[in-house]
Amino acid sequence: MSLTTQFYTMLAMVGVGSWIGAALDTYGRFLKRPLRARWVVFINDFMFWVVQGLILFYLLLLVNEGELRIYIFLAVLCGYAAYQSLLKKTYLRVLERLIQTSLSLYRLILKIGHIMIVKPIVGIIHMLIVILLGTLHFLWRLLKWAFQFLYSFVKILLVPIRFLLNILWNMIPHTVRNFIIRNVRRLAGISNKIKNITSKIKSWWLRIKKK
Repeated sequence: MSLTTQFYTMLAMVGVGSWIGAALDTYGRFLKRPLRARWVVFINDFMFWVVQGLILFYLLLLVNEGELRIYIFLAVLCGYAAYQSLLKKTYLRVLERLIQTSLSLYRLILKIGHIMIVKPIVGIIHMLIVILLGTLHFLWRLLKWAFQFLYSFVKILLVPIRFLLNILWNMIPHTVRNFIIRNVRRLAGISNKIKNITSKIKSWWLRIKKK
């Protein structure tokens, strides 16, 4: 391995060490370990270190064709230590600012979407409901008016018929009228008896079903 390759390898590993430090802080900021179950933390930690290992070996493959030397790990530790001592506070401040800015932007987008999309849709739905209810109310009132008009019209038409029927009824002899009245009352009594029998049969059948 040439000196140039070794130098590039050292620089890349120092960068990887700093990257691992920043990634750890970012990972810890978003994971919030006390709020997570242990198995969730274990799986996330495992995946995190797998990804970091893949990044390290990919950079090694690009820089020195994947050759591992002891100084590579020392360079990673140096990069991590440099991040912890020089860059950590600044990075955390920048990270927090980015998070707060992203949250503010997200809330702004939600508010704009609510104003420009949700509110118009809700307003249109309300307007359609009002129109539908108004139309139904108008149709109901129109139907009631038509029914009342038809009822009044039929009553007016029935006036001469009732008058003629009264004349014809008065022209019928008293004996015939009494006969008709007796038969009508008799039919009414039979109808009431049938209703009573039917209700008794229904109550009897219900008692049988309950048993």
